[in-house]
Amino acid sequence: MASLLRQGDTDMTTGSIPRHLIRFSIPLLIGNLFQQLYNTVDSIVVGNYVGHEALAAVGCTTPIVNMLIGLFVGLASGAGVVISQYYGARDREKLPLAVHTTVTLTLIMCAVLTMLGVLATPLLLRLMDTPADVLPAAAEYLSIYFWGVSGVLLYNIGAGILRAVGDSTRPLYFLIFSALTNTVLDVLFVKYFSMGIAGAAIATVISQCLSAILVMGVLSRSTADYRVDFRRLGLHSRILGKICTVGIPSSLQLAVTSFSNIFVQGYINRFESACMAGWAAYAKIDAFAMLPLMSLSIAITTFVGQNLGAGDLKRAKAATRYGTIMGFVMMLVLLAPLMLFAPQLTSLFNDEPEVLRYGTWFIRVISPFYLLFSVNQVYLGTLRGAGNTKAAMIICLGCYVVFRQIYLFVSYRLGGGLLAVTLGYPAGWITCCAALLIYVHFGKNAMRSLVAEG
Repeated sequence: MASLLRQGDTDMTTGSIPRHLIRFSIPLLIGNLFQQLYNTVDSIVVGNYVGHEALAAVGCTTPIVNMLIGLFVGLASGAGVVISQYYGARDREKLPLAVHTTVTLTLIMCAVLTMLGVLATPLLLRLMDTPADVLPAAAEYLSIYFWGVSGVLLYNIGAGILRAVGDSTRPLYFLIFSALTNTVLDVLFVKYFSMGIAGAAIATVISQCLSAILVMGVLSRSTADYRVDFRRLGLHSRILGKICTVGIPSSLQLAVTSFSNIFVQGYINRFESACMAGWAAYAKIDAFAMLPLMSLSIAITTFVGQNLGAGDLKRAKAATRYGTIMGFVMMLVLLAPLMLFAPQLTSLFNDEPEVLRYGTWFIRVISPFYLLFSVNQVYLGTLRGAGNTKAAMIICLGCYVVFRQIYLFVSYRLGGGLLAVTLGYPAGWITCCAALLIYVHFGKNAMRSLVAEG
């Protein structure tokens, strides 16, 4: 073990389960807070210094960015599971092969997603029925973002490798630095250089590239078995197949779910631009509110991956029980301030009365359903850590895509209006929660359902 474990790594195969989950989640949560600052700072700056149309433009780009980045993030999560399992199994031969295969795959995806993002942006914006007063700014922001997308991909895969071996601290330091850089550059480019929405996009790209340089620098200088040696880059076919087996279902799930969100955004775009701006403000607040759950889910994925790699199924299952309680309590604590301070939170992005009205409405209608969403994230984190991404994909696509789109199509045409559209996300969460509980606890192979078959 001494040859694998280095300072900052965490062996989760022994010790207190709640303490491991909490200690691993806290720096990950802080890091995710700074990660989320990228687009949030963009929205705050353009919403206050350019106008609510610019805020609406940044907001409506989110589903497109998430869809294309989701293609990569799914594969990255598969790589993280494979690496964490080799790490937990103390496999010094396959661990370096998995790391170098992962980095090589990431470089290929950098080229693919750059061109795909640049070429697909105009079509996707038209698909969302983006209003004419928002379309030019949204297209400009996305074009710049995707030309610099390699930074976010390389950072995320480098941070993912470190997290797979239990190190969530160093990625945190890099995020703090790059997020602060982004904030300074946003204000400088937009407020003082009057570069508009393009300045916000350029600031984001520069900051993400800096975080990528920092994390890859640490990996290339490491003396551990997960060190990145650029002379050893290459695709190991068997490990690549394992990464794809685990990662492609997650990749498809994230990409298709985000693609379906393009249609949700399309429904929002049918209302006035002030509604779009209010939705954009809600979406950023929602992203922050979800961070504790996302951090806990990643911690559970790493915990389950390491313990299944070590052959301890009982300990891996126990993490799900602890995680469910922790997630529910976290969201219960967050719910009161979200409901109470909804207008003040919305005003951070834009203080026009109509924008405030819409943003407050979205927060107060949707946030109570976070309690159910907490269950979803814990169980999905467990399934992914076990390598059972096929089940996670089927359940998420069925609930978040198929059911949600049918619900929106029917309810909107029956005259449901804004309330029906607003309840689109909670409707998907409710069905997903029910499906996951049934699959894990009442399925035909309930005791084995946490582990991928074969």
